[in-house]
Amino acid sequence: MGNLSQNWITENHIDFEYKKYILLAFLSEVNSNFERNKLYPYFSQVIEHYKSALVVKENKKLLNNFFPSAISKIDAQNLNLEYTKITTDDKLMEEIDQIVNYSIGKFEFFLKEGKKIYDFIEEHLFLSPVGIVPLNCDFGYFFLQNGSSSETRIYEYQITVFESADEKYRGIHSTFIETCTRRLSNTFESIKANLIKTKKHLPNPATYVIQSELDLPIDETLLPIAKRSLVKYLSKNAA
Repeated sequence: MGNLSQNWITENHIDFEYKKYILLAFLSEVNSNFERNKLYPYFSQVIEHYKSALVVKENKKLLNNFFPSAISKIDAQNLNLEYTKITTDDKLMEEIDQIVNYSIGKFEFFLKEGKKIYDFIEEHLFLSPVGIVPLNCDFGYFFLQNGSSSETRIYEYQITVFESADEKYRGIHSTFIETCTRRLSNTFESIKANLIKTKKHLPNPATYVIQSELDLPIDETLLPIAKRSLVKYLSKNAA
């Protein structure tokens, strides 16, 4: 089935049974991934579709933006075209209401399921600094340890800050560097020391190890949750 289009409610054929089929096919794939502890990108998509459905429900005027327009008047003298929105079908609006109300309930269920998985994994995730922590922790490295694996994945990270009208948000950008095998002679401290020696652009990097007790899909689950946990940790310690 793949991803659900951003405008899935109003694009193509607007019919409740058809849209129900499209939605349930998408949610079946979401459920299949959740059962394998693969949260992303589906968890984020469910959140966005849920928000969009609420917006449509709370402000039906926005529906006009999704529909095509017909030219109603041509003003040749002023080189201007006037348009009329094609949204006069009451039955069409009833179909959309039914689709939106049905989808909100389905999205809420999978939001709760995704949150349960997220919280459970986060409870089994442990984060700690490696060596001395510098004053500026907005850039550095983190080491990712997945369950019983002896391999450690090394990432460089940088905290990004972007502002909305009301508040600031902290995000994180990460770059995979390499995978190494942990041994008695290859501790987290020695891995950090080697990074400082070979990568001169970060002479005094903040470095953290993030360990999971569970064996998890890395790209779909462990990495995105680890990154969010690191942002939360740094925000809390910066406050």
